Amino acid sequence: QVQLVESGGKLVQAGGSLRLSCAASGRTFSTYDMGWFRQAPGKEREFVAAISWTGGRTYYADSVKGRFTISRDNAKISVYLQMNTLKPEDTAVYYCAARSGSIRRQQVDYDYWGQGTQVTVSS
Repeated sequence: QVQLVESGGKLVQAGGSLRLSCAASGRTFSTYDMGWFRQAPGKEREFVAAISWTGGRTYYADSVKGRFTISRDNAKISVYLQMNTLKPEDTAVYYCAARSGSIRRQQVDYDYWGQGTQVTVSS
């Protein structure tokens, strides 16, 4: 069982940066692949980024590639999403998620979810 708590979301101006954190509980965190997803108002939840349990592999959505960086610290049982050059279209609730097995982009493949943190980017 893994419990996830996101933090770091807030209102920021376009072009700014934010770092989201996801704190996990559970002794097996280091064996889980982790993902970040987001859901904008009126839209379906979409994939943002994922990282393997070793941290050696990462995937990004095309819309954030080159601007966002996912990372993890297994000693701190946390995963992070560094977001740079933010755009108004990045406004969404951001969720972290965990799964065991191979790194994936589909939310249906993830077993555990946090409650989300709101990111709002003003123009």
